[in-house]
Amino acid sequence: MADLFGTETKAGQGGGYRPLADRLRPTSLGEVVGQPHLTGPDGALTRMIASGSFGSMILWGPPGSGKTTIARLLADEAGLAFEQLSAIFSGVGDLKKVFEAARLRRQSGRATLLFVDEIHRFNRAQQDSFLPVMEDGTVILVGATTENPSFELNAALLSRARVLVLNPHDGESLSTLIERAEAAEGKALPLDAEARMALVRMADGDGRAALTLAEEVWRAARKDEVFDAAALQRVVQRRAPVYDKGQDGHYNLISALHKSVRGSDPDAAMYWLARMIDAGEDPLYLGRRLVRMASEDIGLADPQALVVALAAKDAYDYLGSPEGELALAEAAVYLATAPKSNAVYVAWKAALRAAKENGSLLPPKHILNAPTKLMKSEGYGAGYEYDHDAPDAFSGQDYFPEKMGRHTFYDPPERGFERDIRKRLDWWEKLRRERAGKG
Repeated sequence: MADLFGTETKAGQGGGYRPLADRLRPTSLGEVVGQPHLTGPDGALTRMIASGSFGSMILWGPPGSGKTTIARLLADEAGLAFEQLSAIFSGVGDLKKVFEAARLRRQSGRATLLFVDEIHRFNRAQQDSFLPVMEDGTVILVGATTENPSFELNAALLSRARVLVLNPHDGESLSTLIERAEAAEGKALPLDAEARMALVRMADGDGRAALTLAEEVWRAARKDEVFDAAALQRVVQRRAPVYDKGQDGHYNLISALHKSVRGSDPDAAMYWLARMIDAGEDPLYLGRRLVRMASEDIGLADPQALVVALAAKDAYDYLGSPEGELALAEAAVYLATAPKSNAVYVAWKAALRAAKENGSLLPPKHILNAPTKLMKSEGYGAGYEYDHDAPDAFSGQDYFPEKMGRHTFYDPPERGFERDIRKRLDWWEKLRRERAGKG
């Protein structure tokens, strides 16, 4: 029988095109690259296989890190029946069929490894359906997810499964995969040294992507043609970095940017800013985050920081890309090199907490206006001292509710501009104590 391309195939031989990534799948755990902490000689999975038993697990890692391959190899090396489902295309009916087949196998003495790809796509009820078959040993569940299991999977499911983290491939492991591809194909990739490095960067930690790109290069190259980096980009186009603006990638990188600014590292701050812009993040979102950093981590240690961050956001809004991106970079560097203080941030949280804990207390009467005779007779405004008429323009009166008493929320450090604020507050506190002593 001929396939769609007219190629004759024989039944049972699995004829037709198979992607390079599929043809090069490892045949044992020891052949898996990029995950030595799991599949190396002393790796967690290697130890499990050696012990003769293992339980359910969740494989958490980025695309192309080897989750599906590892699940298949676990089943092969443990002698388990292998069942695979995708949470994208499967429902409760599919799960019931798999569970029933696993029960029948169990009666004949063979266990089942059920691999569920994209397991985080199942809703809470679907995830709960795994619990009884995991508990009674009907299946050993191996779930694969690119998302943080802590947020995407039920606590009950996580309590019955071990989470194993897979790392994105580094340059060394991607180079190893490319060398295996060259050995399998019997020819070298037609790339010069710089283009070869560029292909590794394009793969962005994804082993499957690296092999797919290699396959595209072989298809595109004419006889004796060797691509440089520029030609490589024209031939395969540039693969976008792995980054989902609504998921972990988004939050991980914005966290890295924020912590780099807080840690006074302008170079790292520019790197993470560039990573997010290069991945397609909305620059105005980044501008808003820079404004937040200016308030949270710098505050009054450098009051100009908030001005710079707002100006950068407005500059990008005015100029657009790519010109406006430089304003965001300028703001990131300014914030990273500014003196740091979270005193206002801490004070604000404390003030909010006090407001919630103390209820609807009235202000002290002496600071309330008294526009009517009735209000004056009730003591509104009585004893109020106009600060500008007091020595040093400071009356030292109490402005907290009478039943609450004074609280100190803002405690500035002696850094940056807050060093001057600290001196001012200490001076006013001294005057306040002197006034209380005279009173």
